[in-house]
Amino acid sequence: MRIWASIRCDQAARVIGLIALWLVFGLATQAQIPAEWTTALKPFRIADNLYYVGSEGLASYLVVTPKGNILINADLASSPPQIRASVRELGFHWKDTKILLLSQAHYDHAAGAAEVVRETGARLMVMDGDAQLVETGDRHDFGGPGLLPYAPAHVDRVLEDGDQVRLGGVVLTAHRTAGHSRGCTTWTMVARLDGKPEPVVIVGGYAALSSYRLVARPGHPASYPGIAADFAETFRTLRGLPCAIFLGAHGEYFDMDAKLKRMPTEGDRVWIDPAGYRRMIAEGEQAIEKSIAEQERVAGV
Repeated sequence: MRIWASIRCDQAARVIGLIALWLVFGLATQAQIPAEWTTALKPFRIADNLYYVGSEGLASYLVVTPKGNILINADLASSPPQIRASVRELGFHWKDTKILLLSQAHYDHAAGAAEVVRETGARLMVMDGDAQLVETGDRHDFGGPGLLPYAPAHVDRVLEDGDQVRLGGVVLTAHRTAGHSRGCTTWTMVARLDGKPEPVVIVGGYAALSSYRLVARPGHPASYPGIAADFAETFRTLRGLPCAIFLGAHGEYFDMDAKLKRMPTEGDRVWIDPAGYRRMIAEGEQAIEKSIAEQERVAGV
C-alpha cells in the first residue's frame, strides 16, 4: 500500500514510508512491524522536566512534576516494558506515572495504554473523537483493516480542543489536529532550556494514509464527513502554535536521529527548531492538497 501523495522532502518521505510499511504488515505478526518501532533507544533529556522515553521509531515523552509524572504515548502492545525501563534508567519511578496522554488512537501510539494503566494506575485522558476508539481497542477505525485492534483501555477524561491537563505546576494543552485520526492531538507546553522558557509542540500526526478517502464520489463516501476540512483546520492550528522545541509522535517528524548525532557538540539546544516545524507544516499541507486534487480528478469533480 502507498500514501496517496509523496512528499519531496526526504525526511517527510521517510515518515510516510514507515506508516505505509505499517499498513502493509498491519495484519501480520508483531515481528513484522518496522524494527525501529521496537528497538530500544537510550532515554534522554530534551529540556527541563521533559524527557524522551520511546523507541527508535515511536516517540514517548515523560513530563516530570513534583506531584507525579505525565506520560505521552503508550505505543505498541509490546512497548510498556521498554518505556518502563527507560523511565527507570532516568532515575524516575514507574509508579509515579499519574496521567497517560495519547497523540492518537492508532495502534502504534495507543496499544500499550491498557498495560500502562494497569501497571501504574495512571488516569488516561484522550481527545474526543479518539476516546471511543481507545475504549473499543480501535475496532471501528475509518482507516480500514490495516489498523490493528488492541486491548481496550478505559478513558478517565474525554478532552475537548483547548483543554488543559495540569499536574504539579505543569500545564499541557490539547489541540485537536484531526484528519489522521478523528481525535488526533497535538500537545503544547512550556519547558525551560538553559534557564529560558521555550514553547514546546509535540505534533500528533498530519498525513493521510492510502486507505483514506478525502473526497466523496458515488458509492464511495469520504472516510468520515468533514475529513478534508479537518486536515485544513489542522494545518491552520499548527501554523498558529508558537514553537521553539519541535517534537512529534514519530522521531522522523522532527529529524530526531540527526539531532541526536549533533547533540554531543550542540547540547540541548539542538531541539530548538522552529524552521523545521514550519517546513513540516508546509510539506504536510502540500501533500494533503495534492491528495485531494488527485481524488477529485478520479471522482470527476
